[in-house]
Amino acid sequence: MQTVAAVTMVRDDAFFLKAWLRHYGEMFGRENCYIVNHGRGAEVAALAEGCNIIGIPGDPHKNFDVKRWGLLNNIVGGLRRYYKHVIVGDVDELVVVDPDLGGSLLDFVKDAPEGRVVTPLGLEVIHRIDLEPDAIDDVILGPRRYVRPAPHYSKPCIVSAPVKIARGGHFTQYDKVHAPDELFLMHLKFCDFGAYVGVMDHRNDVTASVQASIKDASIGRHWFAEARGEDRAVFEAFAELELQDDFNMHPLRRKMRRSFKPRGETGFFHFDRPEYNTQYKLPERFNGLI
Repeated sequence: MQTVAAVTMVRDDAFFLKAWLRHYGEMFGRENCYIVNHGRGAEVAALAEGCNIIGIPGDPHKNFDVKRWGLLNNIVGGLRRYYKHVIVGDVDELVVVDPDLGGSLLDFVKDAPEGRVVTPLGLEVIHRIDLEPDAIDDVILGPRRYVRPAPHYSKPCIVSAPVKIARGGHFTQYDKVHAPDELFLMHLKFCDFGAYVGVMDHRNDVTASVQASIKDASIGRHWFAEARGEDRAVFEAFAELELQDDFNMHPLRRKMRRSFKPRGETGFFHFDRPEYNTQYKLPERFNGLI
């Protein structure tokens, strides 16, 4: 049985797909990467050569996030019969291991117990445009050193148990929370101002073509132009987040574990996801990790 597969779905997000491929493709081998190519984009197919590419129609339709996670759930369920662990998430979400552990993510999953769901701590990589004037080339961490806590992205995304994953990947029907101290999920949406503008323009075009409301589309409000806000103001506001003295994530994980509970009568489980007005500077040991 193979150790680990990585699964994502993408539509034309070349910037994030390149990062995803560098991270998972180089670590796990492209033969263990599964990419749903929504719309059968030629650029996605070219970039992901050597991966397992599943092309699906790109016709506009409502409720596309519900359908997307229905598909991903079934792919994960099938792959779990051939792999000990399956990592699933959006193309701009990458799981990393703290280099202090002394090994890679592949080393971590090789030693990880099976039959469970693992939840990395979510951190959002932010582009401090007042301190980091250069655009991203290839490497992200190093040129970008600041993160903010993102409980919304503390996702149960390393799966080795027969569970259903909720839309967006935020919850599963697994009744325990395993949140190892050394694991992080880095959300890259705000890692580069120029890339952000380009990606958001494209996503706004997609939702405009669907002609669905925010409620009907069942997807994040940021996909809609009317909820987007002014881009530069979004990034300038990062400077106002309170910079913490040290990189101590223990209180955040402790809050996750203590607040873990059933999500009503849905069969899913979740933890509190408070809004934090803080930011941290990543230690230098993270440089080059993504």
